[in-house]
Amino acid sequence: MKVSVGPGVSGASGGLRRVSLAVVGALLCASVVSAGGAAQAADGWSPESSHTSTDRGDGTYSVPLLRSDVPDVSVERVPAAENDEGRDIYYMISTTMHLSPGAPIMKSYDLVNWETVNYVFDRASIGDAFSLRNGQNSYGQGQWASSLRYHDGMFYVAFNTNNLNGAYIYRTDDVENGAWQRTSLGRALHDPSLFFDVDGTPYIFYGSGGTSAVRLNAGLTAIEQDYPNIFTAGDYAGQPFIGGLFEGAQFYRIDGWYYAVIITWPSGQGRQVVMFRSKDLLGRYTSAGGVNTYEARGVLNSNGFAQGSLVPVSRTGGGTDWHGMFFRDTFPIGRIPALIPATWSDGWPTFGTNGVVPVDGVFDKPIRLSPAEEALERQKSLVASDDFANDAPHKAYQDEEWTIPTPPDLDESLLGVELLDNAGFEAGSVSPWAAQFGATLGLDAADPASGAAALRVGNRTLNGSGPNQYLAGKLQHGVTYTVSTKIRYASGPASVRFNLAADWGSGVQVMASGDVPAGQWTTVTGRYTFPATANLANVKFAVETPWGSPQPASSSVEYLIDDVSVVGQPVTAEYPAEAEIAPNGSRLDLAWEWNHAPDNRYWSLTDRDGWLRLTTGKVVTGQYVYTKLSNRAELTWFEEARNTLSQRTFGPRQSAETRMDISGMRNGDVAGLAAYNRGFSYVAVQRVGGQNTLGVVNRGQPFAVDLDQAALEAFLPGTTVPLGDATEVYVKADLDFASPVGQLWTTFHYSLDGLTWTRLGNRVGPQTLDGSLAHFMGHRVGLFNYATQETGGRVDFDHYLLSDTLTAQGLPLDTSGLDSAITYAETLDSRRYPADAWAAMRGALATAKAARAGRFGTQNQIDAPERVLSYQLARLGVLRAAPGLPVTASAQARCLGGRAYVAVQATNGHTAPVDITLETTYGTRTVTGVTPGTNAYQSFTTRTTSVPAGTATVRATGTIDGTTITTVTTATHPAISCGG
Repeated sequence: MKVSVGPGVSGASGGLRRVSLAVVGALLCASVVSAGGAAQAADGWSPESSHTSTDRGDGTYSVPLLRSDVPDVSVERVPAAENDEGRDIYYMISTTMHLSPGAPIMKSYDLVNWETVNYVFDRASIGDAFSLRNGQNSYGQGQWASSLRYHDGMFYVAFNTNNLNGAYIYRTDDVENGAWQRTSLGRALHDPSLFFDVDGTPYIFYGSGGTSAVRLNAGLTAIEQDYPNIFTAGDYAGQPFIGGLFEGAQFYRIDGWYYAVIITWPSGQGRQVVMFRSKDLLGRYTSAGGVNTYEARGVLNSNGFAQGSLVPVSRTGGGTDWHGMFFRDTFPIGRIPALIPATWSDGWPTFGTNGVVPVDGVFDKPIRLSPAEEALERQKSLVASDDFANDAPHKAYQDEEWTIPTPPDLDESLLGVELLDNAGFEAGSVSPWAAQFGATLGLDAADPASGAAALRVGNRTLNGSGPNQYLAGKLQHGVTYTVSTKIRYASGPASVRFNLAADWGSGVQVMASGDVPAGQWTTVTGRYTFPATANLANVKFAVETPWGSPQPASSSVEYLIDDVSVVGQPVTAEYPAEAEIAPNGSRLDLAWEWNHAPDNRYWSLTDRDGWLRLTTGKVVTGQYVYTKLSNRAELTWFEEARNTLSQRTFGPRQSAETRMDISGMRNGDVAGLAAYNRGFSYVAVQRVGGQNTLGVVNRGQPFAVDLDQAALEAFLPGTTVPLGDATEVYVKADLDFASPVGQLWTTFHYSLDGLTWTRLGNRVGPQTLDGSLAHFMGHRVGLFNYATQETGGRVDFDHYLLSDTLTAQGLPLDTSGLDSAITYAETLDSRRYPADAWAAMRGALATAKAARAGRFGTQNQIDAPERVLSYQLARLGVLRAAPGLPVTASAQARCLGGRAYVAVQATNGHTAPVDITLETTYGTRTVTGVTPGTNAYQSFTTRTTSVPAGTATVRATGTIDGTTITTVTTATHPAISCGG
């Protein structure tokens, strides 16, 4: 393969993505020994820790750990006795909501450095909501708060979905490479914690405001028994650590006690960790008198470190220490976990240093590895530069099988016609309209919007008080309906928001909403697509005002409605397609996730070698809304766009660079590089009237409900650059999370040759936490291409290069790390390493040397190849075989005077003298100072007339590169009989 490593420079074999982690694991299990890490520093190569590692390289680390968004963590240990590697292995899972693939499995040997080794699923669903189809989305919903457990050789993951039919259990016997089997539990279980009791009985604990449980059957395929409210926040009223959140429970059994770890957020305080313990797992359900048996204690209230796991660490000499892995809100980066040591007394832990955990506080690593192993761990990362070489390892989750539903057979006679009866209230009565939640309905001829009458809605006390009409038999799955009504009210708030809603027994679904000013007729209108899950036999359409607690003033406003309408539109609905979901032969690095499930027809790593191609497969509509939010706020075009490919951001500073081939864009296309959440900033090329223009977009708070998408995503003044005939452009996003902390400011640059760069306007921002939690994840960096006019336009991305150095820092380009890695790599001897690991390093070295032979325009172009080469060098340090002395041995049996003898000879092929010991069943002899090319020999008498076949052992001790080495070899001899 050919890999672009810099402007105008290419190198053969060895790209920017990291080696297969499965290969590393397999090689670690081979019969090799660590050579230590001292030689690395002695040779001048001492790389920094990865972008997501806070390992300081001296046996300590700082918190938070990973500098990236890894929320709702659940950590599980697989003990050394139960795995093939012979040492404790830790796996961690996190929340990824609407991202695909989702539920990442991360691996660590020291609890400080982590890498992604697998995902539980490729898609949480093939339905509209997880695929950005037909107005649906899963922003801030999808997969939440997974629980990872290992039991009897099987790995289990339980998680809840907020909009995808509740909770699921996945299982596999190979957590790193195996396929996962999915089971739906058929109901929601908020923040589930899977727990196996001492007798193996499986439970899931869950809840918010209180902790409940369900008992599962032995196969973990169904719920057998409910145990609601085992303990609740109300049971501990008055305790200073109770209040606000009361969720995220994770359960453990330690020294005969059952412990629950829960996050709380008392008024006026920060988020904190509370622990509960009981001798009875089910508390009041098994205790005498049905009393609550769980004691409670606040165990951590310091700088907002909160929800997460307890983590067991094997103690030298036996026993177990328990640490905490708790995340901290660090937006806009996200929720970042921290490994926090604990001091236990009387069965309760105190976390940190006397309960204090400073931000950027330093702790000793609880697990120490060999120097070479620690050097490798420090190079592992949750983010990665990429050359899009399509050389990532294949994973079983990519082969998920789905049954593609048959598109519905629609009744065309119900499309394009009014489905409501008496929609204009001209029938002389209110029928078939009916009142709900205590409202009264009547005709009003005094001030209709049109015709002779309107409908008056009175006696309102609740937000749902209003008119409804059943539409059973008239609505159809997958059809988009235009809904509207004219509304007027005379007194009350200056403005009231009204919702046009559908209800089929699964909660009110807002079809359209709008703000109505007092005293004037106003039209509220919108579009809504009925999902496949809707119960069409029992659907009612209603006009309501938004819910609130307590009931808002709008709940008592009396109003008039007129000219209500529900009309099905001609079918333009998208349906799942086999080619959309089936693997397309392209394999991305595990650091990448799509913003919602991708359409595999419209991205590729195979259409053009070494490039990621994004092709537009649909035109954005501007008609998507946040289904999570009650106000039905609209999505931007960027958020609606499918096939945005993203990675986590990392702090405190990050730079991401890519090169775009824009020659295949079509009119109306927008493509570029984004730092995004609900608030976002991006640099993009827009093609308008056959001309390409580069510019910057920034969307900040406050977020409007109703959007003019074109205006919102217009380029900022002072940032536009006409690209003329240029077919390629380099762009770079510099993300600064530290100026100040709690805000993201992004500066964009561009270049036409990768060497000379120009800033595009000033830095843009600030991006901060969205209080609505519409996305509820940290900012991500994404590559995107969307169409506003026609489909089929394409953009190719050549690479994705990361650095933690920003142009604004004004630092000179620094090649010292790259130079030392190249120099050190050239000193290594291939004979000491496994062949495939050596080949991977040489590929990375070729890329690094090719980059070094050219010119650099950014630190990204230097850091990306250096990081990959340093990873491969660190890997070789672990896999390095102990050098052997070139000593050969032979043995033979012979007869002399009727007696049997065993003769052993060893030849020194080394360049220096060695000491040789010859060992047999019949004796041992040591010969010191055997010079090069000479032999050590001994004929051992057996004092018998015959000997069976056997083995002689030769131990040679000498020096290689100043290190004393002992090499052991054997030689066999045949049986012999010397009797008459």
